[in-house]
Amino acid sequence: MKKYIIDFKVSSNKAMGNNAILLKLRAPGQLPEMKPGQFVEVKVENEPNTFLRRPISINYADYKNNEIWLLIQKVGNGTRKLGELQTGDTLNCVIPLGNGFDTSAVKDKKVLLVGGGVGVAPMLMLGATLKAEGMTPTFLLGARTQSMLLEQELFEQTGKLYVTTEDGSLGEKGFVTNHSILEKEHFDKIFVCGPTPMMKAVAKYAKNNNICCEVSLENKMACGLGACLCCVTETQEGHKCVCTDGPVFNINDLTWQI
Repeated sequence: MKKYIIDFKVSSNKAMGNNAILLKLRAPGQLPEMKPGQFVEVKVENEPNTFLRRPISINYADYKNNEIWLLIQKVGNGTRKLGELQTGDTLNCVIPLGNGFDTSAVKDKKVLLVGGGVGVAPMLMLGATLKAEGMTPTFLLGARTQSMLLEQELFEQTGKLYVTTEDGSLGEKGFVTNHSILEKEHFDKIFVCGPTPMMKAVAKYAKNNNICCEVSLENKMACGLGACLCCVTETQEGHKCVCTDGPVFNINDLTWQI
C-alpha cells in the first residue's frame, strides 16, 4: 500500500480521560486508503528532546470530512507536546503504515473486539468498518476505573459494548478475561489491542477455545518503515519488524508462551 507524507491541519484537540487527547486532523485533499489497525508516524515539532517521529494508531478515518482521528495518551515529552496542539496547527504525518486486521473472512461471523486502556483506539475504526459491512461487532473494553474508559459513547453507537473495570465502577469488576460474556457467547474471531499482559491473557483464552485471534503489538517503532529494527519481535518464522510485518499478528505466528 502506497505511503504518503501529509501536512494535516488540526481540526480539534479534545481532552479525554486517562490523561489522553483526541486529535482530529484534516488532510489538504482526499484521504488515502487505509485499513483498521494501521498507524501513522507523526513529527513532533519544537521539542528538543524528541528527535524521532511517534507511532500513533489510527482511531478513525472520516472520509466524508477528510479527517483522521488519533487517540493519544500523554506519557512522554513527545506526546505531551502533541497535547499542546491547537486548532489550525499543522502536524506532519507519514500514513498509512503497517498491516491492519484481517477482516476478509469474518462476514456473517461473530467477532469480538477487545481493547484495554488507550489500546481501544484501533478498535473504533475496526468496529465502524465491520458495521459498514452489515455486521454488529461486539466490544469488550477494560479500564482501571470508569473515568479511564475512552470513547464509550462512540463504541455504544457502533456495536454491542461490554465493559470491565478493575474497581467495579462500571460494568463487571475485574479484567476483560473475567467478563461473563466469554462464558455466555461463542465468538468465531477475536481482535485485541492493549497492554501485553492483557493481550496474552485473551490470546490464551482464544487458544484454549480454538478461536482465531489477532493482536496488535505496541513495540516501540521509531521509523515505521523497517529500517531501524528497534521494533523487532520473535515469531515462528524468526524475527520480524512489527512496523512492517505487523503491528497485527495472528497469535499462532507469535512465540508467546500461553
